[in-house]
Amino acid sequence: MNTDNRPLPQLIGDLFDSVNRLLHQELQLVRVETTEKANEAAVGLIGIVGGMMVALASLLVLVQALVVAVANYMPAGIAALLVGVVLAIIAFILIRAGTSRLEAKTLALPKTAQSLKRDKDMVMETVQ
Repeated sequence: MNTDNRPLPQLIGDLFDSVNRLLHQELQLVRVETTEKANEAAVGLIGIVGGMMVALASLLVLVQALVVAVANYMPAGIAALLVGVVLAIIAFILIRAGTSRLEAKTLALPKTAQSLKRDKDMVMETVQ
């Protein structure tokens, strides 16, 4: 057993100071990790917005293709339809990539959770 010759009030004061310092460090880690995850979420949202813009363009092309197809009875319309389908596929890929960056598991705070568990274990060990 480890013996410490400091008086009990000083030991309790040191424990409170250590816990206070630990909590401040954990809060700082939460801030840093939250900022990182917010940046990742922003990138995902940019991908979604980009995909939506391409989807809007593809919708316009598809509408134009329908108009051209009806007006000219196919040849020009088939070309416009092909362009619209390709743009729709690109939009799907962009939106899918953006939403995958926003999944809950990618926005978790693993470093903070691991650090808090270590700190809890350390405090529990110190108290015993």
